[in-house]
Amino acid sequence: MNRSLAAFAALNGAMAVAVGAFAAHGAGPAIKTLLTTGAHYQITHALLALACALWPARGKLVTVAGWLGSIGGLIFALALSSIGLLGLRAMGAVAPIGGVLMIAAWLLLAFAALRTRPDNA
Repeated sequence: MNRSLAAFAALNGAMAVAVGAFAAHGAGPAIKTLLTTGAHYQITHALLALACALWPARGKLVTVAGWLGSIGGLIFALALSSIGLLGLRAMGAVAPIGGVLMIAAWLLLAFAALRTRPDNA
């Protein structure tokens, strides 16, 4: 297991739950959608990173995919939260960076999965 990736994924997951709870119970209607969307992508990519940390035939590609997904999810969620909570509209230019990292993570994981040979082959 990749302990540092698993720990980062777990912290990302905790943050996503906290932001999602605030969106559901404390945020005004104007920012609720931004926070909910950010939390959704962050938790999804925290799970991706956790799966990569536990991947049985983990290699460099899987590890990089986990980090890209987790960092991308965090950047995306922080950008949307900054827009909603702080009114920093310029963070709208940062959100796509997180999106590109998340897409790259999934593509890299697909590539790694296709490259991995079964143990009984």
